[in-house]
Order: sequence, then structure tokens, then C-alpha cells
Amino acid sequence: MEKGLKWSCVAVVVAFLAMVHVSVSVPFIMLHGITAECSDDTNANFTQFLINLSGSPGYCVEIGNGVLTSMFTPLAHQAEIACEKVKQMKELSQGYNIVARSQGNMVARGLIEFCHGGPPVYNYISLAGPHSGVSFIPLCGLKSGPYCKQFDEIIKGNLYSDLVQDHLAPSGYFKIPTDMTKYLESSKYLPRLNNEIPNQRNSTYKKRFASLHNLVLVKFQDDQVIVPNDSTWFGFYPDGDFENVLPAQQTKLYTEDWIGLKTLDVAGKVKFVSVPVDTSK
Repeated sequence: MEKGLKWSCVAVVVAFLAMVHVSVSVPFIMLHGITAECSDDTNANFTQFLINLSGSPGYCVEIGNGVLTSMFTPLAHQAEIACEKVKQMKELSQGYNIVARSQGNMVARGLIEFCHGGPPVYNYISLAGPHSGVSFIPLCGLKSGPYCKQFDEIIKGNLYSDLVQDHLAPSGYFKIPTDMTKYLESSKYLPRLNNEIPNQRNSTYKKRFASLHNLVLVKFQDDQVIVPNDSTWFGFYPDGDFENVLPAQQTKLYTEDWIGLKTLDVAGKVKFVSVPVDTSK
């Protein structure tokens, strides 16, 4: 998810940091994607470039050791680690903004919704975040070869087992629309994050997400990693359907306002942005 994004991400983020009128006194944190770390050239340069151009103090927040943690630590635990880190950062005590890339958006939203007692998050910029889930193994997808697709099918067969859910981070946002009962029963992260479980919807999660001043959702038009691509805008397949994709505004998550996305959108606080970047290169 990291490759091929650097300069396009910089341009998009800087533009929208300006758009949302972020004061230079408000710091931001950056959360990287899977198989990456804050110290690698892409993310170190990315964070510093944002600092230089926005005039805001910024920090890349590392979860565990970076690469391995991003792959093999459950997202709920990653969000807990991030929560404790931001609580301990005095620079963020009066509130902060978030810029997140790919899988880092799952941690970002965990910070916003689940972090009890943490500093407030004012503005959130999401770059290619799998917000409604992915239906293929990351780095496989619709245009992959037969071996990758076979691996995809094997993982699907054990996706909702405790073994996979507890040891492979992407399983936390892997969602099979033709097996929604098992997803809601056994997936350990995304159903909670999106308030999808009937009779278990948490009004606090919705209140926290709806308290954002601005939400910027950036979709990369030629993304071959997040399937369906509209997941970056909270769109997804309808239940039982693996072909048609509903835009965010036609999903139950939006119409029934499970997490406050509709509340934010009606208030004019959501910006849906599409840019021509191919994440497969």
C-alpha cells in the first residue's frame, strides 16, 4: 500500500491541511500503513515534508516495531497502544489532527472512537483507508494471478477463526459480503469500529466520530489493493452481493448513521476526494 503514493499523498495532505484551516499551533500525528515503519525513507520524508509545508508540529507515531506489528498484531491492540502513546505526548494534550495512510486508518479510527480519556481529535485526513473493509487479501485483488487468488480463497476459509483474527492484522477489516452472519459473529475489529452489530451499537463511538471538525476521505482512482475501492469512502457491496457496490450514502452505515458519518456529511464536514494514483506500481 505504501509504494507509489509519496508525492501524491504529500500534495493531497498539504492541500487539505490548508483547506480545513488548521492552526499552526495544532499538532498532527501520522500513522503509516502495513509492512512499513516510521523510520523508513517514505514515511520519515513524508512526515517531515508535511511539517515543513504546513507549519504544524507533526509526529509519526509508531506502533510496536512497525513492520511486524503492523502485520501480526490485532488492530484492537494496535489501537490500544496508539491510545496510550497519544495520552503520554504532552504536545497533543490540547488536541491534535490525524493523517493516516492505508491500514493506518484502522488505527486512526480506533484512536478517535475507542481511546477513552485521550486528547480530542479535531481533523482527520484519510488516505486510501479500508473503512468499510476489503473483500480480497491486500496485494492480491481482482487482477492478481491464480496463485494469489488460491491463497485468497484459503485465507477466506479460515478468516474468522481465532487463530487468524488474533495473528493477522488485515483479517480485522476483511469482510465477505456473502457471509455476513459469520462476519458479524467472529470478526474482532471492523464490526465494532463501524457499529455494525445489531443491539450492540455504541453511542459513545458515534459521538466521538461525529465530533470531528473535518473529515477528508481520499480515494486513489486506480487502487488495486483496496477492493472494492469505494471502501475508502465508506462504500461497499450490499449484503449477499459480490458484484455491485453501494456508494456510502446508500449503505445502512450512512442512512442509519451508525458512526455519525451522515451527521458529519449533512453538516458539510466531510470531503470526498478522488485522485489519479495507481497503488499497484
